[in-house]
Amino acid sequence: MRMNATFLLRFKAFMIDYIFILVYLALLFVINVFLFPSLQAFFNGSLIVAQVTGFLMVTFPVSLYFIVFDSPIGGQSIGKRKTGIQVVYKNGEAITLFRATFRTGLKFLPWELSHFLVYRLVYIGDGEIPLSYYLVGGLIYTLMFAYILTAIFTKKKQSLYDILAGTEVVRR
Repeated sequence: MRMNATFLLRFKAFMIDYIFILVYLALLFVINVFLFPSLQAFFNGSLIVAQVTGFLMVTFPVSLYFIVFDSPIGGQSIGKRKTGIQVVYKNGEAITLFRATFRTGLKFLPWELSHFLVYRLVYIGDGEIPLSYYLVGGLIYTLMFAYILTAIFTKKKQSLYDILAGTEVVRR
């Protein structure tokens, strides 16, 4: 019988992985500010260009880390390996690259929606905030709380994105 990973064990694994994410973000900061400051121009023009640039520099590489390491290619992210947990399909088999991509996309949806909202809030400055921006902000928090609460309170300790992707996080 498989033992599902607790929320705290999953959180610990994510915090370990987040150390690597922070190192990447720090490196990205150094590159953008000191080595190639001209890259900052991508964030000063069109909202779409800024959004795509942010996605390609931040969200995509971080998502790719989890897609590759949680799939059969890597087996486990570094944090999951250190805490002895693994993402599996609901039947206990390793997840496919496609399923890892789908799961990670759902997992980071609130993060990318946050970037979407921040770019727009910066763009409008002191202008009136449209109702749609409040709705996006509400969706971000709703998803975050749903992800956390389902991982804590469901029988198999599955987050909402695990339920939708047909995956579980189990102890090895």
